[in-house]
Amino acid sequence: MPLSLVFKKLSPWQRSAFCAALLERMLPNYVMFSQTAEFGESKVLRNQLDLFWQKLADRSIKINSDAQLIKLEEQIPEVQKFDFFGVYPALDTCMALVALLQGGQESGFEHIDQVSRLSANSVSYYVELMLAQEFEQQNEITLSANDIAEHPLMQWERATQQELFEFLLANKENKQTCQQLKSLALSEGLSNLGIEIN
Repeated sequence: MPLSLVFKKLSPWQRSAFCAALLERMLPNYVMFSQTAEFGESKVLRNQLDLFWQKLADRSIKINSDAQLIKLEEQIPEVQKFDFFGVYPALDTCMALVALLQGGQESGFEHIDQVSRLSANSVSYYVELMLAQEFEQQNEITLSANDIAEHPLMQWERATQQELFEFLLANKENKQTCQQLKSLALSEGLSNLGIEIN
C-alpha cells in the first residue's frame, strides 16, 4: 500500500513520534499473539515503547539502544515455529520497534519509512487473508490489489497515518504533543487490525 506521506517534511523528533504512535496501534497485536502462543513477554515491548515516549517528552533522557535491542531480540518470534496468522503481525511489531530503537538515534528517513510500511503491511496481509476466505466461500477466483486497498481496514490504516502525520506537522515538539499524539493513535480503542485494546 503506497502511502503519499512526505516524511522529509518532519523533523527527526517528529519522525520518531510518528513511529511511536504507529507502534501503539501495533503493540496489541503482539500482546494477543503472546497470550495465545504463550511466547514472549509483551511487557518488555510495552516498557521499551514507554521509555521512548519519555525520551520524546524529555530530551535529556538517554536510551541505551544496544541493551534494549538485546532484550527485544528474545521476544521476536520465529515464524516457522507457529502455525497461525498472529505470528506475522507480532513479528511486524518487533521489527517496527527494532527500527525505532535503531533509527530514533539518527536523522534519516529509513526508520520512519520502515515502521510506516510494517504497520500497513500487517493490515494488508490480514485483509488479504480475510478476503481470500470470503472469495473462496463465494466461489470467486480473483482477488485484486484494489480489493485489498478498498477494504475499510486498509482505508482506516491509510487515513490514520495521514492524520498522525498532519497532527505532528501542526504541533510543537513537546510533552503535551506526545500525550495528544498517543491519545489520537488509541482514540478508537483498536489496534491497526481492529483488535480491541484491553
